[in-house]
Amino acid sequence: MSVKPAHKTGLRRALPAIFAGMGLLLAGLAVLTNPALGQQATGGDKAQNLAKTACGQKQLTIARMQWPSSIILAYVHALILQKEFGCQVRIVGGDMAGSISAMETIGQPDIAPEIWATRIADIWNAAIKSERVDMMGASFAGAALESWYIPAHVQEAFPDLNRARDLAGYVGALREKGVRAKFISCPRDWACAVINRNLLRALGLENAFEIIEPANRLEMDRLIAQSVSRRQPVVFYYWQPNAVLAQFDFKALDMGPFDQQKFKCLGRIKCDQPAFSAFADEPVFVAASDNIVTQLPQVAQYLRRARLPVAEMNQILSWRAQNPDSYENLAARFVAERKDIWGEWVARP
Repeated sequence: MSVKPAHKTGLRRALPAIFAGMGLLLAGLAVLTNPALGQQATGGDKAQNLAKTACGQKQLTIARMQWPSSIILAYVHALILQKEFGCQVRIVGGDMAGSISAMETIGQPDIAPEIWATRIADIWNAAIKSERVDMMGASFAGAALESWYIPAHVQEAFPDLNRARDLAGYVGALREKGVRAKFISCPRDWACAVINRNLLRALGLENAFEIIEPANRLEMDRLIAQSVSRRQPVVFYYWQPNAVLAQFDFKALDMGPFDQQKFKCLGRIKCDQPAFSAFADEPVFVAASDNIVTQLPQVAQYLRRARLPVAEMNQILSWRAQNPDSYENLAARFVAERKDIWGEWVARP
């Protein structure tokens, strides 16, 4: 499955400097951190009517985590909740562990837009057990979040290379030409480096590739870009959402089904008999306080529907990497241009 733009005219192309509604959206961003302006912005009859049914007089707080996709989601949800539901919204800083703990104990923040539960398993499980925090919809829709990829020039040269299990034929054909392919893994101190080595062992290919474990994320990206520009034979590990996957034409290899028992061994440094499995389909979702579910059903329904295609987030991140801009502006552009995506999130029965 190729990682392609979710929309050919999306954020990958140069956006117009001025477009319909942008001024209003950017003006709206000012209220997200200013309660007084927020009250003024929802003062119209339509907004007042929506507020009575959607948010009442409650000001919603949305956690802005430290990484780019979560920050963008926070501003996107803030704009849509303000624009479509007449809610007063405030963005607050946070991290996953602290935000979920606070949501459990004091009911704030109301919304955390991108929670990777396995990273804070103990805290998340305790919050769910307390029944004060709820899992809403998935943050992203679409492709697997972790996989192995090949660039377009490899796909063109080997059109039958579609699955991870097809790699034996790929390296065999290269060997006949006296060429050894590279496998760019992740840094040695990351868990995925161990998993990738064991996956290659499971396929009997641990010696077929030149396995490269970069020193850090920057070197990893540099090596991938270098392999593409030089049209080198390469396979690499990567994850989504991420700008890199939108900047180049990459194809995700089919990793087959996930097997929990097999994967447990793959994560160990000493895995005596590794067996192949896809990466775990890690749950990444929107979390909300129980106040949202019990008191604001329209907002809860919106959060259950708000699944952003991961390829679209890749495009947004790619745009920012190539054209530095604020997260607020990126969110405003998305809301202004992509109602074809988020319009389904706000549809009312």
